[in-house]
Amino acid sequence: MRRAVWLPNWIGDAVMTTPALQALRRSDPQGDLVGIYREPMDAVFEGSKFLTEMILDRSGKNSNWSERRKFIKRIREEQFDEIILFTNSIRTAYISWRAKIPIRVGFRRDWRGWMLTDKLAPLSLTEPNPVIDEYNRLASHALAKELDVSRQYRLSLKTTRDDETLWEDFASLHCLDAGHYICFNSGGAFGAAKHWPVASFAKLALRIVKEQEVPVVMICGPAERELAREFMQLTKHPMIHSLAEESPSIGFSKAMVKYAGWMISTDSGPRHFAHAFDVPVFTIYGPTNIAWSDTYFDKAEASQLDLDCGPCQERTCPLKHHRCMQDLGVDQVYREFSAFQQRVLAIPEEDHFAA
Repeated sequence: MRRAVWLPNWIGDAVMTTPALQALRRSDPQGDLVGIYREPMDAVFEGSKFLTEMILDRSGKNSNWSERRKFIKRIREEQFDEIILFTNSIRTAYISWRAKIPIRVGFRRDWRGWMLTDKLAPLSLTEPNPVIDEYNRLASHALAKELDVSRQYRLSLKTTRDDETLWEDFASLHCLDAGHYICFNSGGAFGAAKHWPVASFAKLALRIVKEQEVPVVMICGPAERELAREFMQLTKHPMIHSLAEESPSIGFSKAMVKYAGWMISTDSGPRHFAHAFDVPVFTIYGPTNIAWSDTYFDKAEASQLDLDCGPCQERTCPLKHHRCMQDLGVDQVYREFSAFQQRVLAIPEEDHFAA
């Protein structure tokens, strides 16, 4: 079978499709599984083997009608037998319909159901439920069977040789050992409301290196580079590092997470790299509901304040006070992270997830 999957636009969501993608690949190892993506999803999946080809989506909001027509023609010429829409937009359903793909699997929502041949009802549009379950439902429907319960929540990514080299050079320069540093991630493409104050990250890093004597590395993308630089200015400690002055690379960030002993992150895409590489991850939540991005990882924990105004799911605080992050203190986060470390260390080795 020649099957296509339209990948999500967010890094975290893309990583959460990996159990579904692996199930689709195992079901037809000789067939084609082609991913349609927006940048930088190609970098997220680089090194992984479950997609046989990737096609850059050239029909986004910045494209004109002529460019969209050309893209529809391109997809039609691929002669796919089936497409699974991990996206929920009208646009992706419309293009799949116009491309005359015989089987079009997706969720019936936002007035797009008539363009799908196989319409699934979302579990809920208002009550929070893990997105990973929805992605697995789409794959299960396409395969006409339930996914393997032992694999349905195993996120999986790979690094390339170039990614590994970048990590090796950085680790050598800063005297880092695999499994013996804590990776910080302060970003959040969703919006400013997800950001924990840089000053709080700095205080947390200083406390960790003082009390645990473990190095800390702050990863960042191009949009978070200034935050990482501010973090370095506030800490100025020989055991605290960042990627602020490195060439930004998703592959480099994947490698930094892969070889970390622990990760502390806001609710942003790179935190899912930790699950994919079996690295314990502690997530600092602000405006988002924990349930939406739960992946059932046994080495994950979260910290979130219980406020009357949240979780609001807004990109910026509508009340202008941002208490969900501003009031979440370093003492509380460090205390909860330390308890999480003890819990993970008590997990029997044979029960650990095999990446």
